[in-house]
Amino acid sequence: MKKNENFISPLGSVINQFVLLKQALGRCYDRERRILQSLDKFLADNNINTVNLTPEAFTRWCSTLYHLRSGVRRNHMRIVHNLCLYIRRTDPLCFVPDKAIFPPEHQPIQPYIFTNTDVVRLLRATRDLLPTFPSPLYPEVLRLAIVLLFTTGIRRGELINLNIGDYDSHEQTLFIRDSKFHKSRLLPLSKDGASEVENFLQKRRTKGIPSSNDKPLLWNGYFGGRGYSGTGLGSSLRTLFKNVGIRKPDGRLPRVHDFRHAFAVNALLRWYRAGADVHANLPLLATYMGHISIVSTEYYLHFIEEISTNASYRFEKCYGKLVNSTGNNTTGGEL
Repeated sequence: MKKNENFISPLGSVINQFVLLKQALGRCYDRERRILQSLDKFLADNNINTVNLTPEAFTRWCSTLYHLRSGVRRNHMRIVHNLCLYIRRTDPLCFVPDKAIFPPEHQPIQPYIFTNTDVVRLLRATRDLLPTFPSPLYPEVLRLAIVLLFTTGIRRGELINLNIGDYDSHEQTLFIRDSKFHKSRLLPLSKDGASEVENFLQKRRTKGIPSSNDKPLLWNGYFGGRGYSGTGLGSSLRTLFKNVGIRKPDGRLPRVHDFRHAFAVNALLRWYRAGADVHANLPLLATYMGHISIVSTEYYLHFIEEISTNASYRFEKCYGKLVNSTGNNTTGGEL
C-alpha cells in the first residue's frame, strides 16, 4: 500500500493511517482523502498543534464550508466524524463531533422503477433517432445502453468504461473492471442481452468503426474516437425519456441510475413469482450488482405495490392456517 505523503499537520500521521486502513479494506477513498487533506491543511495553516481534533478547531474548520451546499457540508463533517471515531479506538478521550449539529439530511430521492413496458417504448423510440457525424451508431448506442442498464443493473460509470474486449462472445459475459471498492466482477448476460451486444458489434463492423478489443464499447467519433462520457450518455437518455413521456409522479425525468433500482426490484419480483427463496438469493444479487454486502443491495429493494401483494400472498399461504376466520389461534385459546 502506497503511503500518502500529503498530510502535514500534527494530526497528519493519524489521518494517513486512517486513509490507508480504508484503502486496505477495498475503498478507493480518494474523495474522502481530499476532504481530510483540507482539514489537515487548515490545521497546519492556523498553527493548531494538536495530535487530536478539538471542538474549537472542528468548529472553525466547519466555518470554512459555508460556501458549500448543506448536503455537501454534512458529508464533509461526517467523514471527519468517522476519523474521530477511529482515533477514539485508542484514545477514549478523543473528541467526536455531535451529529446533531450537522446540517439536516436531505429527503432521499424517490427512484423511478422502469417497467418492461417502459423499456419497450424506449427501444421503439430509438428507431426514430438519426445517426450523427460524430456518432454514426447513435440510435444503436442508446438501444444497447438501455438494454444493458435494464437487464444487468450496472452503474452508468461501469457501462461507459466497457471495452469491446470486456465482452466474451463464447461465454456471453461482461467483465466489469476495477469498479467501485476496487472490485471487478463477471456478469452473465441473458440470451436477449447477449444477442443485443452481438447485433451491435456486427453493425459496428459493417460501418467500419474500429472494433479492436481495447476500443470503447459505446464509441463515438469525438476527439479521434473515444467512449461516451457519463454526462453525454445521461443527457441523451434523458432526452429520450422526455420524448417518450416517461416521468416520475412529481413530473421530473427519471435518472439513469434509476435503471439500477429497477433491476433490483424486478429481480425481487421474479423471485416472488417463481416461488424462490428471496433471502437465499439476496447474496447472489449483491454479488451481481457489485455490492460488498446485502445491506447495500437492500437500499435498492423498494417495497412497491406488486412486491407487497406477492409478499402478503406468500405469508398467507405459509401461515394463514395458523389463524382461523374468527381471529383465534388454532388451539382455541385467547390471543
